[in-house]
Amino acid sequence: MPKFDKVCLITKKTPLDGLKARYGAQDQARFVLEQRGTSFAEYERFDFVYQEAIEAIRAGIPPDIRLSIVDYQYLPTYQFDPSSLIVTVGPDGLVANTAKYLNEQPIIAVNPDPVTIDGVLARNEPAEALSLIQDPDRAVEQGIVMAEAKLADGQVLLAVNDLFIGQRTHVSARYRICFGELMENQSSSGIIVSTGAGSTGWRRSILTGALAVANTAGKAPDVSFEDYAFPPTERKLAFAVREPFISRASSATLVSGYIQDRERLSVVSQMPQNGVIFSDGVESDFLEFDSGAVASIGVSGRSVRLWSMFPNRSAR
Repeated sequence: MPKFDKVCLITKKTPLDGLKARYGAQDQARFVLEQRGTSFAEYERFDFVYQEAIEAIRAGIPPDIRLSIVDYQYLPTYQFDPSSLIVTVGPDGLVANTAKYLNEQPIIAVNPDPVTIDGVLARNEPAEALSLIQDPDRAVEQGIVMAEAKLADGQVLLAVNDLFIGQRTHVSARYRICFGELMENQSSSGIIVSTGAGSTGWRRSILTGALAVANTAGKAPDVSFEDYAFPPTERKLAFAVREPFISRASSATLVSGYIQDRERLSVVSQMPQNGVIFSDGVESDFLEFDSGAVASIGVSGRSVRLWSMFPNRSAR
């Protein structure tokens, strides 16, 4: 494995931090939640195990390796050193939020709380992460596939989990979708394009809801989890149109499919204003996608270098 001389520890404020910021103090936050009949214990438990994980990693980093701690909200402007090793501590989404700002630096993704975090990408326990930092030769590297949206003016947006194409406010979006020989005008709540890493997230939510509605109407097919989840290393994407509306001006036949490696999905905006493309749930970092803009969607040539002790460990 290549050598590195710096560890960038990427953190995220806990829900307890958010409550303290809102109410001014932890005791006040506890009082408000308990008055509403909500337990405060889970907020405290998660904050404790999260801080414990961070401190364990900090304490175990060799003294000859520099350490920088970066809150995820500063990722869009943070300049990563080429020789840095990136360590994320938090949910799978934190890996996605971090990876698109890197340039080939490897990531060790730490799951601080397997009780509440699935661990699709965050597969390492804190002790395992320390072992990899201290001895990088023990790491097994996987290339996690990324999606990309390219505009005609050269702008590019990457995604580890998914891309959203639609209206900033999630109201009805109008566009022309083109895939292979198929093309149609649509009006919908937007298009989601998912990677394998994202196939268990937003895509799963869309399909779960659609199947539940179909089941209520007595028309649900027999679909299992394996039918819509696929490995993060598989070089393909899946797209799904949310709530497509059929009218004289819009159709709904091209609403789901797979984009194989080297294939492209094309979307032409018909939205006079507030059209956007954002990735991995970060709405503040977006491409403007107003009338006439053309987006080409496909598998990115870049991938996430994910280091794990046990790469085949299932999500917990």
